[in-house]
Amino acid sequence: MESPQKRRRVERSPSPVWKIDDNDDFTYVPVAQRKQAKLAKLTSWGTGSDKEKAARQQQEQEEREDEEREEERRKEKARKERTLLMEAQEVHTKKAAEDSKKTEAEKAEEQDAEILAAIASRRKLASDLELAKGVQYTESLKTSWRPPRFIRERSDEEHRKLREKYHIIVEGQDLPPPIENFTDMKVPEILVKFLRSKRITMPTPIQLQGIPTAFSGRDMIGIAFTGSGKTLAFCLPLIMLALEQEAKLPFIRGEGPVGIVLCPSRELATQTYENVLTWTAALAKDGAYPQLNTLLCIGGISMGEQSHVLNKGLHIVVATPGRLIDMLEKKRFTFDNCKYLCMDEADRMIDLGFEEDVRNIMSFFKRQRQTLLFSATMPRKIQDFAQQSLVKPVLVNVGRAGAANLDVLQVVEYVKQEAKMVYLLECLQKTPPPVIVFSENKNEVDDIQEYLLLKGVEAVAIHGSKTQEERQYAIKSFKSGAKDVMVASGVASKGLDFNDIQHVIIFSMPKEIEDYVHQIGRTGRSGKTGIATTFVNMNTPEQTLLDLKYLLIEAGQKVPPFLQSIEDPRAAQGGSLKGCPVCGGLGHGISNCPKLEDTQRRQMASHHGADDRGGY
Repeated sequence: MESPQKRRRVERSPSPVWKIDDNDDFTYVPVAQRKQAKLAKLTSWGTGSDKEKAARQQQEQEEREDEEREEERRKEKARKERTLLMEAQEVHTKKAAEDSKKTEAEKAEEQDAEILAAIASRRKLASDLELAKGVQYTESLKTSWRPPRFIRERSDEEHRKLREKYHIIVEGQDLPPPIENFTDMKVPEILVKFLRSKRITMPTPIQLQGIPTAFSGRDMIGIAFTGSGKTLAFCLPLIMLALEQEAKLPFIRGEGPVGIVLCPSRELATQTYENVLTWTAALAKDGAYPQLNTLLCIGGISMGEQSHVLNKGLHIVVATPGRLIDMLEKKRFTFDNCKYLCMDEADRMIDLGFEEDVRNIMSFFKRQRQTLLFSATMPRKIQDFAQQSLVKPVLVNVGRAGAANLDVLQVVEYVKQEAKMVYLLECLQKTPPPVIVFSENKNEVDDIQEYLLLKGVEAVAIHGSKTQEERQYAIKSFKSGAKDVMVASGVASKGLDFNDIQHVIIFSMPKEIEDYVHQIGRTGRSGKTGIATTFVNMNTPEQTLLDLKYLLIEAGQKVPPFLQSIEDPRAAQGGSLKGCPVCGGLGHGISNCPKLEDTQRRQMASHHGADDRGGY
């Protein structure tokens, strides 16, 4: 019996057999013979001259074809012999020849432009849902507020002159008018009287233009020097919006908030929260207006302590990013009806590690919101980025972004490292307390406090490694006057307002000039004057000293001889001495910006950290 495999082989269809008849013999004819046959056929049709002409044309065509084939073979051979290295060398040689014709200044400007272009390709400040769907809002939010008729009837020229009077620079479309007093802004009379009792009789320049802009529902970028009243400029519109919503239909548990103020530090959030409580309590006094509920949402405190606020309708939230995201993810409250977002010290919020947190917070919004960004230092790069993210924004700028407060007398002294502690005691004798001493190093902060305590000086210390209770105690005891000196790291330099600080001592000069501007801004606030004494020595980077030199010149301050002697290398190159677009420093360009270097270093560290964690 045959196997199945063998049976299949037998049953398979036979392969076709091709038969070639004897008459169909095929013979290969070379190309040259075919051409001759074709030529003979062509020439057989005409006269003798026609035959010659046709032969000549045929020969010319063949010669052209032969030349083309030869050229193609030569190019192919050259392509095979040519390497990527040779191409790269040629490009490099060409670029070197072009560069040799440029000045050092032109090369530096090109390099700066390349770096700026590389860091400018950031996603807009919007939620992931809006970015994914391509949602774009084209019109600002509408509000019920309108300026008084007599202000509406003023000409653009009158508005321009008023802004010039207060040195206000405004950019944008359909600009809201500046208004010189709170009553004409339609602020409730009870709050106007309360502000007057606190010696706030007239709006400051940032309030004069900023409050009408915010009342109009416009997105806004507000820039003004430290101590100029920015907090009232963004809190008052939020309070009025919340009052309007509460009057329409009272809030019940689970509803709200109407708006949120986002701050980079717990101390700044706490200070803003206390201001909002003060102003809302003044409005609710004697039942004139409904009581608004405000929640402080920061790390380091128990949210259970504020359960009485969460158990009612919520109007306003003042928060730091981390704790806010936690509360939103746990659905303790929602942003379903939130239509107002303000970021205080916005350049820090966007630039220094909070950008992803801010974008995460944006994703909880369900509708368009009015966005306001405020800061004393906002470099052009951040302004440009913010303007792409806002809807028809209005830029309100009082003075150069990053410029020092002119009410502060800046004194820069050369002090050797080993002599700083002793000289600090001498400086404390210049003015009566309270005094703030700033140092960039947390360990140095503790050392200074310990030294002052040993010398009988009532001092407290605050830095990021201390517990929330320690930080709150330091702030409270210093504000109350129980302690004379507060030694602080940069955490206390952003936005914090202390009463009657006459003297700020910068024990170690920060690398970034923005930080210096914020630190000296703790004095000379609300129209008062103050002194800032800064210690520098050989440990201070020359670039930082150059930034400081230009800042002193800009503010009309005395420049000590050792700073005068520092030359700007850009001047030797013949370049234009423009400020850095990343940090606003006047003494360097983007290519050697310490802020950019620090940001890149932190990003690298976070990537390495993520890689390390990946193995667990």
